[in-house]
Amino acid sequence: MKIFPSIQIKQLDAYTIEHEPISSIDLMERAANALTNAIIKYWGQETPVITFAGPGNNGGDALAVSRLLAERGYQVKAILFNTGEHLSEDCTINKERLEQNSLVDFTEVTSKFEPPVLGKDCLVIDGLFGSGLKKTLAGGFAAVVKYINASPATVVSIDLPSGLMCEDNTYNIKGHIIRADRTLSLQLPKLSFFFAENTEYLGEWELLDINISQKGIEETFTTWHLTEKNQVSSLIKPRKYFAHKGNFGNALLIAGSYGMAGASVLAAKACLKTGVGILNVHVPLKNNDILQTTVPEAIVQHDMHENCFTTPVYPDNYSAVAIGPGLGQSEETTAALLEQIKLCQEPMVIDADALNILSDHRQSLSSVPRGSILTPHPKELERLVGKCESSFERLTKARDLATNYKIYIVLKGAYSVVITPEGNCYFNPTGNPGMATAGSGDVLTGVLLSLLSQGYTSEESCKLGVYLHGLAGDLAKEKLGEIGMTAGDIVESLPFAIVKLAQSTDK
Repeated sequence: MKIFPSIQIKQLDAYTIEHEPISSIDLMERAANALTNAIIKYWGQETPVITFAGPGNNGGDALAVSRLLAERGYQVKAILFNTGEHLSEDCTINKERLEQNSLVDFTEVTSKFEPPVLGKDCLVIDGLFGSGLKKTLAGGFAAVVKYINASPATVVSIDLPSGLMCEDNTYNIKGHIIRADRTLSLQLPKLSFFFAENTEYLGEWELLDINISQKGIEETFTTWHLTEKNQVSSLIKPRKYFAHKGNFGNALLIAGSYGMAGASVLAAKACLKTGVGILNVHVPLKNNDILQTTVPEAIVQHDMHENCFTTPVYPDNYSAVAIGPGLGQSEETTAALLEQIKLCQEPMVIDADALNILSDHRQSLSSVPRGSILTPHPKELERLVGKCESSFERLTKARDLATNYKIYIVLKGAYSVVITPEGNCYFNPTGNPGMATAGSGDVLTGVLLSLLSQGYTSEESCKLGVYLHGLAGDLAKEKLGEIGMTAGDIVESLPFAIVKLAQSTDK
């Protein structure tokens, strides 16, 4: 699913109007019907409704919804803010329609505003400003936002909470943004939906299909996407009946210093559970017994040092290499890691301590093989690219890193995003807060190593691996809940996630 910036959303509306063809006001009525149907799913006729409409098309949507709700038996009070005495054409039409509808208590504010009482039982429909907003709200509109936010009323926002911008909110003012309980987004999600700091404004969000031209969507280019199940299920490769282990890759995992053997165990188990044919785990000698006991399917390879990684491995015999989980950052390990990266010519997976070492030796980023996969969480990314003031800035810097060094970045978190060397960004919809637990990232490293070893491209490995990782977390949540879930539970759910995805009816 594509995610468009605000300017392209407006262009898609215009494309639909021209090519369907349909008038602008009729497209607004279509959107209003979808919004009304969504609202009545959650709130009954006994709920008093107070609508706050702005002077643009978002306000026009809100006025149309007010009329449609009143026609369905709701008690509706609609307030239109026209302090500049300039309404959009479609907002003007819906204002006139509302004035002819005696069922709605309608007020147009041109100067003085007398705030209505917003009780706990009220539903506020926020239609002040939508996706076209380009600057922070100020003055009277900021005061209205603060008034709504201070009330105990339930708030539903049309398309986007007023005051929140579609993409970059780095320098926005938090107190000047509506805090919605539910956001009803028209047709497609907005980029700002996928950033952690915006969650408090969005509440629960859902998409409403208003039949924007599919041809227009297909023909319009964007670098932002939301990964969908059918896109990743089609990537899974079927296995031939006479296949043998050699057909599914010979992976090398370099992980686990003394005292951090668990990281190598989790990554190794995840790699095996995702279908690799042969797995070699390079560990310090003191971790031998732990690996041999907990992961008997793996071939354990010993480093010359008892406690940490100090001996680079020649990579020619391996399908893919992953390095980093629990590795440590000693001087010997640092030297060995930088040498290991130089030895590898094919894409590799780089995670955890390996990323932290690279952040202290940024000149070595140029030695990372093209097409490699780096899997930082936000703090690890900031060590690589510098401090970021917002998720948008973090995404922008991560994209610059990916394009400059021709590598893939998996920026971990809710809606983990896969960033390609071309600058395309794919947000992942699977996963849950129960996965915010130690070792979850090590599991992802193992999954990515497995897929890369099996012959999936770097891009396929990222999209499929991140989706499977999150889906396994969702299956673990169904069984255990979020609070008690561990990384090991994600590992155990991986085979079930693969089966579920492979059998997807969406294929």
